[in-house]
Amino acid sequence: MPRLNYGSDLPIGLPSSRLRPECDPKSLGFKTTATLRPRAGLVGQDRAIDAIKLSAEITRKGFNLYVLGHEGTGRHTAVSQLLSDAAASRPVPCDWVYVNNFDAPHRPHAVKLPPGLAASLKSAMQQLVEDLAAEIPALFESEDYQTQRRAIDDELGQKNVDPIDEFAARAEAEGAVLVRTPTEFMLTAVVDGKPIEPEVYAAMSAKEQSKIDAEIEKLQEQLASVLSHGLQREKEQRQRIEALHAAMAERAVSQRIREIKAQFADNKAIGIYLETVRTDMISNADLFLLSVESEQEATFPEIIHKYHQDPRFDRYAVNIMVSHGTASAPIVGEDQPSLGHLTGQVENVSEMGTLVTNFTLIKPGALHRANGGYLVLDAQRVLSEPYAWNALKRCLQSQSITITSIADRLSLTSTVTLEPDPIPLDTRVVLIGDRRLHTLLMLLDPEFAQLFKLQADFEDALPRTAKNTRALARVIAGHATEKGLKPMTAAAVAALLDHAVRLAGDNKELTLELGALADIMREADFYAVQKKHRLISNKDIVHAIQQAERRGARIKERMQENIIRNTVLIDTSGVAVGQVNGLSVIGIGTHHFGQPSRITAAARMGTGKLIDIEREVELGGPLHSKGVLILSSYLASHFALDVPMSLHASLVFEQSYGGVDGDSASSAELYALLSALSGVPIRQELGVTGSVNQNGEVQAIGDVNEKIEGFFDICNTRNLTGRQGVLIPDSNVDHLMLRPDVVAAAEKGRFRVIPVATINQGIAALTGVKAGRRGRNGQFPHNSINGLVEAQLRAFAMNRHHFAQLNDTVPK
Repeated sequence: MPRLNYGSDLPIGLPSSRLRPECDPKSLGFKTTATLRPRAGLVGQDRAIDAIKLSAEITRKGFNLYVLGHEGTGRHTAVSQLLSDAAASRPVPCDWVYVNNFDAPHRPHAVKLPPGLAASLKSAMQQLVEDLAAEIPALFESEDYQTQRRAIDDELGQKNVDPIDEFAARAEAEGAVLVRTPTEFMLTAVVDGKPIEPEVYAAMSAKEQSKIDAEIEKLQEQLASVLSHGLQREKEQRQRIEALHAAMAERAVSQRIREIKAQFADNKAIGIYLETVRTDMISNADLFLLSVESEQEATFPEIIHKYHQDPRFDRYAVNIMVSHGTASAPIVGEDQPSLGHLTGQVENVSEMGTLVTNFTLIKPGALHRANGGYLVLDAQRVLSEPYAWNALKRCLQSQSITITSIADRLSLTSTVTLEPDPIPLDTRVVLIGDRRLHTLLMLLDPEFAQLFKLQADFEDALPRTAKNTRALARVIAGHATEKGLKPMTAAAVAALLDHAVRLAGDNKELTLELGALADIMREADFYAVQKKHRLISNKDIVHAIQQAERRGARIKERMQENIIRNTVLIDTSGVAVGQVNGLSVIGIGTHHFGQPSRITAAARMGTGKLIDIEREVELGGPLHSKGVLILSSYLASHFALDVPMSLHASLVFEQSYGGVDGDSASSAELYALLSALSGVPIRQELGVTGSVNQNGEVQAIGDVNEKIEGFFDICNTRNLTGRQGVLIPDSNVDHLMLRPDVVAAAEKGRFRVIPVATINQGIAALTGVKAGRRGRNGQFPHNSINGLVEAQLRAFAMNRHHFAQLNDTVPK
């Protein structure tokens, strides 16, 4: 067994300059942002901006836009600014109104009007009814009307009275009398000059009764004939009165309609509509009259002063769906894109327990308001609303807006509804969402790619060059000015840019999630105001970052407390065989932190099986299982190639009670397994992260800063010894942007970050024993880790062969 040199052979860690490459305030070229010229627009988003401009300016069908990217990258700001610029150069779209369809009231007509004309038409129609409500009653009170009406009434009265009087005389001559009641005429026999009483009739003989009945029945038939002729004359009277009303009303209606036609002479659609209004008003002149006696006698009309409060005049109303008073195309955003809010809806009112509606209750949707311009929607909200997505696609495909309701789609109600004319649609739809949703739509909705031909993909990060650093500094200065924040010192901007590097997860890049940086600026401004400082300093920025971290650190502190109190077992000193500190990251909301986990391996002779206990109990995810299979393949392809793999090994995350996924612990699991096979202990003061491939190369992982800091916090709480540190993939060095306290400890030699490129480098650092390479004879050095592992695997194979031979010789 090789001897472990515990201290002197510990690898040297990275220098502090590699752990946190900070921005030099002097390189920014200013002292405070008050002297810095703000940068207009976004930085580093040229690809996305070009796509937005194309969608805003092209007029071809289907070039709607999906804007994808992370929250806070400026998607909404860019869309708003660029669409505003494009809208200023587009013509103002037309107005649209719904008017009554007098032939089929359930199918209102949609009328297209020049911009701004809808309100004028509505006002004109209101004034028309107001005028006629005064003029028509005046006409019906005129002497001319009264004379003609009396002539008609007198003529009918005389024609009705003469036949009745003649019949009454004839009936009296035949021994009967005609009795008039309020509702009808009655015939009764006369005895001794008086109408016969019921008791007198009952006392008569049957022969006398039959005679009287026969006479009355004959007279009744004659009376019916007389009355039927009277009804015909009454019908003729009504027709003559209606004709008189129409002739009288035509005088006022036609004159007023001509005046409105002259006002809208250039619009053919209004002319057609006004002609139908004229015909209907003449036919329904009685709508303008209110009887003071009874509804049957419209003799003394009175003027209606507030017509719009009387639902009888809704038939002449103008329902404005959209009217544009601006000098540019509309830009509409809908925060609640339900079916009704998108395509409009037909409302109902309750009348005597029944839901009724008419065309004045049609309400516009976002598509109506955005017609001729741009509609901006949140993709996830649209997809979460029932039937909204399908309705939006249908409108874009047909290039028209058809109003439907969920109740109609599901046949939930049987109320009277409307079928308004579809309105032609010419709008550009912009969806804003994330990349995952865009991918799902491309995969699962075959119509999506045809309707949304363009995508504006916002970058998450920007290369960290001197030019881009200064450009981002100007963006920061512009935000401070726009939001009324205090000016920032160059050191404060440098500290914020360092935080931008940390958020990017790469010290060669700067994050473009400007929302997160803006939050830090606003909080730092608050602290500067509290301290009554004139400028925001780097201390204010650092304090804001620390406070944001502290607010989300409750669970992190509780988990670390469990480790410090040995409730969760993690060693940060000493050595152990088959045991290693793997580093993982835990994410809760927007807060992520590193957490060490004890990984152990056990090995013995077997049939070549490597058991992943996490997978066996269904706690391991597919990526973790993939990592275990890769390290199993590494063992099989690197050691004892001339004998069967005769290993039975198991790997487990100790005290893990939740799911485990990802392959960032695969190198740590392989180290533990190599230690278990070789019998060489692993330094417990070192944490390990990194994935491994079949060739034994250690590959980059995510959240490397959080993992290092999580292990550092445990070691720091237990007191740093100078031998503690973390092994990370060499390819992760460019991702380092560690906290200042970790960097300070590394500068003092109390903590180290050790990059490794291969498993051989890593196992040597963990054990203090060289991994060993195969010599010309094909063998590993005897005292190397690889030599010991291969020797153990060969021993397992020999023992298995020997056991099989013994089993064959045992008598059966």
